[in-house]
Amino acid sequence: MAAGLTSDRFLGGRLTLEQPASGYRAGIDAVLLAAAVPARPGDAVLELGLGTGAASLCLAARVDGLALCGLELQPAYAELARRNAAANRIALDVVLGDVAAVPPALRARGFDHVLMNPPYHRRSEGTPAADAGREAALGEGAPLAAWAEAAARRLRPGGTLTAIQRAERLPDLLAALGGRLGSVAVLPVAPRGGRPAHLVIVSARKGGRGAFRLMAPLVLHEGDRHLRDAESYRPEVQAILRDGAALPL
Repeated sequence: MAAGLTSDRFLGGRLTLEQPASGYRAGIDAVLLAAAVPARPGDAVLELGLGTGAASLCLAARVDGLALCGLELQPAYAELARRNAAANRIALDVVLGDVAAVPPALRARGFDHVLMNPPYHRRSEGTPAADAGREAALGEGAPLAAWAEAAARRLRPGGTLTAIQRAERLPDLLAALGGRLGSVAVLPVAPRGGRPAHLVIVSARKGGRGAFRLMAPLVLHEGDRHLRDAESYRPEVQAILRDGAALPL
């Protein structure tokens, strides 16, 4: 393993991924995002903002026979995604480029599903991260509208978009989807019972006309507070994080 990288296990050890020791590191968000994608064997799947490949590779570990592609802006992360895919014997086409200016070769392709974890923070708010890779991954460069537009244009009719975002950005994400995708469902993700949701998982369909659905929250941990230095995930969350179970929306 190269200096400056860590080797991290996902899905109970089914995947091992190299990630920067400092910089953007995938975690539970990527696993939840992958679990929520309603892919079936043989589907074509595109991830916008691939990072080190964690979400796409978690999805491939759950669903066999996918045609996976990922678009990543940062060359170092794109190379890590290629290496992680090869190390886990998963076919993944990694394309270097920006969601705001999708490369021509990718513009010519259509997909059954798009997944994305857009940067959580507006660059106009808060303090930029010291690590350039982490800042590029978490600080919004291209607006959410550009992410939604790129997803909508890559989807085939009836295809789905699955996105994860911070709860306070939900209005921005819904506004970005407006007029592009329909049949929107929102799953709030709360750390504990009685706590506000800190994340949302959003699903939408190209050409969908179904009513908007706000689902009951997914509660991550048992109990109403942290009592000891040990994992306290609820059984249904354990099944997602450790066993690669699906998270249907």
